[in-house]
Amino acid sequence: MPDSLPASPLTRRDFLSTSAKLGAVLAAAPYIARGAAGKSDTVNVALIGCGEQGRVLTNAALKIPGLRFKAVCDIWSYNRGIGERLLKKFSHDPKPFEDYREMLQSVPDIDAVIVATPDFMHAEHTNAALKAGKHVYCEKLMANTVENCRSMVRTAKETGKLLQIGHQRRSNPRYLHARDKIVREARMLGRITNITGQWHRSVSDDLGFPANQVMPAAKLAQWGYANMHEFRNWRWFKKYAGGPISDLGAHQIDVYNWMLGANPRSIIAAGGADYYKTHEWYDNAFAIYEFPTKDGLVRATYQVLTTTSAGGGYHEYFMGDEGALKLSENPKFTKLYREARAPEWDDWVAKGYIQKPGSGEGAPAPVKPWEKPGVKKLGGPSKAATVDVRETAQLSAWDMPIVLDKAIHQPHLENFFDAVRNGTPLNCPGESAFASAVTVLGVNQAIAAKKMLNFAPEDFVA
Repeated sequence: MPDSLPASPLTRRDFLSTSAKLGAVLAAAPYIARGAAGKSDTVNVALIGCGEQGRVLTNAALKIPGLRFKAVCDIWSYNRGIGERLLKKFSHDPKPFEDYREMLQSVPDIDAVIVATPDFMHAEHTNAALKAGKHVYCEKLMANTVENCRSMVRTAKETGKLLQIGHQRRSNPRYLHARDKIVREARMLGRITNITGQWHRSVSDDLGFPANQVMPAAKLAQWGYANMHEFRNWRWFKKYAGGPISDLGAHQIDVYNWMLGANPRSIIAAGGADYYKTHEWYDNAFAIYEFPTKDGLVRATYQVLTTTSAGGGYHEYFMGDEGALKLSENPKFTKLYREARAPEWDDWVAKGYIQKPGSGEGAPAPVKPWEKPGVKKLGGPSKAATVDVRETAQLSAWDMPIVLDKAIHQPHLENFFDAVRNGTPLNCPGESAFASAVTVLGVNQAIAAKKMLNFAPEDFVA
């Protein structure tokens, strides 16, 4: 046996450290089954940021066995109290902290930190946790500047700790099935030529706060906030966030890069603060990307609206010369379409990749909609049904037999904690998320420049 093997069993701390280093080495390898690199063990977790998104992630994490929340941190006692009470309800006993630095110093047995704070604090919190020897799951977008995103990737490399970014669609089994089986293996779309995507939300009021829970001005200033209104509505201000394209669009634009396996070469965009006069960030944005791929150029559009919910919800729509794939975290917006010129899909039904819908959109109809019904001539036989050559035949619609029966963030958190325990490769490591962040933040740059911007390949490397 090699001399490097330990003479005695690994401690829990040794095990978690060793498996994490293995995970970093295997980051680009195929998915490894759970348990392949070692036994399961408890992972001690801390949460920084107990606001709405922090609670969403906490609720998802509570469904994962073997996690123990040891601490919660938030500068607002109101949020901190909610986070603490939620965890105690599920028999955790987290220590509450206002200052993340105190938390990292005084709770030494933390193995992993979940960061769910405003975007402008992501780099500070993530880098501090990594340097303290903790693995980090950080919400998207990585940060609101490219330089801050780059610092997170470099710190993870320097410390040898894991960094997962919260682009949770990458761990959604329906998205994985779509990419790996439908797009890549079966090539059911043929050559992808175009992508569209959108996320529309109706008008909403700014967030308020209880009158008896106002933080003193000095404390707000200490943590970088101008006032309570900006603290509560940080997503709308340029100092703290990247605007709606970062808040909403980041999830879907990330899927463009991930599904194509490519980064864009150019972007042109427009948008403005046309409705909410008290916000710094625009309330609408439209972007056009050009993606060079091995099959040819793909043009992709994206739009985000915050003044209407019209337009068909939120989705990513990949269109090829033989089929199209409409994807969404909401399964009711998900559908596959086959072009009439494409090979039949019966073999893929037999393999379980897709299924024919039994009802609703795409279900068999007694009369094909592109055929005109027979017309009876006066005194003569009915004229045969014919195709109207001015119209394109309607696409046949199909479903995917993959259902996510968990909270939408749970599989991505499971992937992260599997990496901590067992060395499982991360589905969205910092290097990959950095490329998506450059792609997303490029929208803001293009809107400000009012012209097409070009990307160089090195722009996507941290």
